[in-house]
Amino acid sequence: MDLLIPVVATMAMLGNVPLNNRLAAVSPADPGTREVWEHYLDRWTMWNHVRTAAAMVAALLYTLGLLQIGGA
Repeated sequence: MDLLIPVVATMAMLGNVPLNNRLAAVSPADPGTREVWEHYLDRWTMWNHVRTAAAMVAALLYTLGLLQIGGA
């Protein structure tokens, strides 16, 4: 459990943050903005789903651990 929280934060730092920075650097008037946005949307959504799943696994494991401790 203790390992999953840093993993989720690292996924955000290595996955979503660089995508956000790349999108922020593009001007809406640039001709290549559409391609950057499409790449951003696909990749950001994928990383968001991975992070969400990892956070849910962490919450489940934490809950199971609490239940085990409470039942001991």
